[in-house]
Amino acid sequence: MTAAARPRIQEAAVEIRGLSVALGAGPRRVEAVRDLDLTVGSGELVSLLGPSGCGKSTILNAVAGYVAPERGSVVVGGERVEGPGPERGMVFQRCSLLPWKTVLDNVGFGLKMRGVPARERAAASRRLLDVVGLSGFEDAYPAQLSGGMQQRVEIARVLINEPRVVLMDEPFSALDAQTRLSMHELLLDVLRQVRTTVLFVTHDIDEAIFLSDRIALMTRRPCRVGAEITVPFERPRSAAIVGSSEFAAIKRRCLEALSDERAAAAAAAGAARGRDQQVEA
Repeated sequence: MTAAARPRIQEAAVEIRGLSVALGAGPRRVEAVRDLDLTVGSGELVSLLGPSGCGKSTILNAVAGYVAPERGSVVVGGERVEGPGPERGMVFQRCSLLPWKTVLDNVGFGLKMRGVPARERAAASRRLLDVVGLSGFEDAYPAQLSGGMQQRVEIARVLINEPRVVLMDEPFSALDAQTRLSMHELLLDVLRQVRTTVLFVTHDIDEAIFLSDRIALMTRRPCRVGAEITVPFERPRSAAIVGSSEFAAIKRRCLEALSDERAAAAAAAGAARGRDQQVEA
């Protein structure tokens, strides 16, 4: 791959060092993440790939500043994360648009909260709606849009604040297969036009390979990075790569790594049951 075909990584956009996060308290306390290290370069799209419940979303929430680490640190753009901030934008799995506001007003809502004049935020909102292919829907309400269209509005709503990092928590998992593929292509096209860094959570291997520059394969809970895979495909990408032998080889590596992790989890669970039975005896 030529250097021009991949994002130019000039600096680390996200640096996670020794991150440990526990959720709940007392007997309900669960250690979700333990001693996790991960660096995301400026302009990269890195996917966290692993089974549901392994702790991927907790990592994303720590980067967003929604949960505080027990140990370790998260640094974005050279500044330690101490709480939520506009330099980190989140796209959720479920629609978080305001149902009583039009598409235009939803996209510009963040600018409104920052005191940007109405004419300026409307112009910025229209520009981003054009980028995500929704020109002509400015006056529609969320309930009038399909699921894929709502997610396009969500992406525009986040990008209008010009975040250093976009955090995406399984944003396309509720969509049908055909719509998901079109959203994958749209996201890559948007990122070509609006340069930013993306940390993307998914449990779908094909999605991770199609979108990512790197894939971080996550272990069972407490979560850490078990392995990393660099995705070699040039940009722009098309659906044709899904049928390539290179795509299949990467998918096989992911499946093998995740299978090994499931086997380790089953062995650990079996050992724990054995210890419990010995105690009861």
